[in-house]
Amino acid sequence: MTSASSSSPAPLPAPREVRLRLAGPTPHGRTARRIDGAWWPRSDDLAEELTGLLGVLPRDWGRISSVLVHGETWPDCPAQLVVAGQAVHVGHNDSPSAPHTVCLLAPGRGRYDLLVVPPSTAAAEAGRLMERAVAQDG
Repeated sequence: MTSASSSSPAPLPAPREVRLRLAGPTPHGRTARRIDGAWWPRSDDLAEELTGLLGVLPRDWGRISSVLVHGETWPDCPAQLVVAGQAVHVGHNDSPSAPHTVCLLAPGRGRYDLLVVPPSTAAAEAGRLMERAVAQDG
């Protein structure tokens, strides 16, 4: 007679919560926003952090096919990621005016720009920066 072990496998760790704030819809008659939200990654591991970020974006943004990051902020940039079975191109945008942003491109849907709060930022300061980024007047 064979008996089953009473111990079950250890549960998988819960995915880390993505620290993201998105701006609300643009009021009628106003021009498009320059910043669509703010993202506070937990580490400098771009591949891991982007995978988490892309997994929680609103469905109405469409499928993100390309991501542009600043080369000085993210020097270890993979050329491509696979997220939910889809290839996502990752490239550098070295504009001096946008060192702390990430640009997400969704064909047929648009471009979304997120302020990136550095991972080492203190929680209170990160919260202020994120709230200011999504405020009506940015």
